[in-house]
Amino acid sequence: MFPERLRNLAMLILDDAEQARLKIATAESCTGGLLAALFTEIPGSSSVFERGFVTYSNRAKEEMLGVPGDALADYGAVSEPVARMMAEGALTNSRANISVGITGVAGPGGGTRMKPVGTVHIACARENRAIIHEHLQLGEISRDAIRMAAVESALNLIQAQMR
Repeated sequence: MFPERLRNLAMLILDDAEQARLKIATAESCTGGLLAALFTEIPGSSSVFERGFVTYSNRAKEEMLGVPGDALADYGAVSEPVARMMAEGALTNSRANISVGITGVAGPGGGTRMKPVGTVHIACARENRAIIHEHLQLGEISRDAIRMAAVESALNLIQAQMR
């Protein structure tokens, strides 16, 4: 289901997290649970992967992750502050030590002049560390390509937070 390079990266992350006794949680919007699916596709991932939140709607972001409605109204769901709040909310609402928040416009519609299709924000939080963020501008490539690129970037951020 996933490209071999993503499976290999996910396996490496799970192995490193297990050795470090870290748990991982995901908070996904535009990827719709793909990162959680990638982790859980790997046998033995339950020793590290704690849980995944699929928060596609703004209401789900508020109810499941504690993202304030005011932040969603002020910045929009596809924004750095909301990605950061999603990652923080996943840490707060789980037993994980590392979490990632992914939000974006996967298309083919839904983009605006300020946030065109292919805009993605990813944030990775770890207990007692600063949150790291990545902003992708992928352009109008296919929906699948945008979602897989977001998953790959999220994996890279998780790996960076584990160092």
